[in-house]
Amino acid sequence: MKLISRCPICGGQLMKEDVEKLLRGGSNVASIEVRAGVCHKCGEIVYDAVTVRKFQEIREKLEQNEVADFSLLGKAYVVN
Repeated sequence: MKLISRCPICGGQLMKEDVEKLLRGGSNVASIEVRAGVCHKCGEIVYDAVTVRKFQEIREKLEQNEVADFSLLGKAYVVN
């Protein structure tokens, strides 16, 4: 994974960390853990291009309800 070394928001140093990202597509939501650059000054999270493309692929699958390759984690509810 190739990341920039400075935060594009505040200029702080980015540190590589594992982060959880929630992705939404249609009425489905998926959780994925990825490696990303995290700014320890402002908290901004920076993803590399490969990871961003993977997010888009997952969102498209969620929108089309193509979730057979995903593991069911639980249930989600909306509170009115």
